[in-house]
Amino acid sequence: MLKLTDFIIDCPDPMRLAAFYSAVTNQALKPDSHDHWAGIRFGHIELAFQRVDDYRAPHWPDQEHPKQFHLDFEVDDIESEQRRILDLGAKLHKDFIGPEGYGWRIYTDPVGHPFCLCRNKGVTWVDGQVVWP
Repeated sequence: MLKLTDFIIDCPDPMRLAAFYSAVTNQALKPDSHDHWAGIRFGHIELAFQRVDDYRAPHWPDQEHPKQFHLDFEVDDIESEQRRILDLGAKLHKDFIGPEGYGWRIYTDPVGHPFCLCRNKGVTWVDGQVVWP
């Protein structure tokens, strides 16, 4: 049996980056978070942030320092979520939202990791949860 338990992101300041994603997702930091390891629990999976000395940010889409991962966040209202994450320190890089309002936008977090806000056709929201078609 195999079970995913952690998704770990290297960064120069775990508490700062964890605070960013805590605000983006409206999820609390784990109480045992500290300067070398910080986490946010999502059910059975922890999104964790690990201090790396001499951290070098990816320069997506430059392949000399390629992205090592990216996160997708499904949203119900991309415009309001974009305003919120930009205020938190994200940077918008590319917009792939089509004329019907579906698609994704690519951002980077405060230390350069790429992530997307997505609005997929057919997805509905029930009691704050995503329901896929």
